[in-house]
Amino acid sequence: MTKADLIEDVAKAGELNHKDSELIVETVFDGIIKSLQRGEKIEIRGFGSFRTRQRRARVGRNPKTGERVEVAAKTIPYFKPSRELKNLINSGQPAPPAPAAENPSPANPTPSMPA
Repeated sequence: MTKADLIEDVAKAGELNHKDSELIVETVFDGIIKSLQRGEKIEIRGFGSFRTRQRRARVGRNPKTGERVEVAAKTIPYFKPSRELKNLINSGQPAPPAPAAENPSPANPTPSMPA
């Protein structure tokens, strides 16, 4: 699945236009990236968690020349799937459908407050 496929699925599920669904997907990804940059853990119940891990500096080798290369320490993103996601993947059953968005009726968009 590509990002464009995900945007299309969001548009269909939410009965949104392409531009709105693209904004939703971009906002979710930006939120995940910013949280990881701050060193925060992101947990999405029933799906998994994102966090960062530290890799130590090490000595590598250039595969073409065999020359030793110093590889600096770095922070990498890491995803750990939830038990529920693992079970869904291994069971072969389709994922449960997303809940339908509740749209208030246009005639009465918000409940009125008693006077």
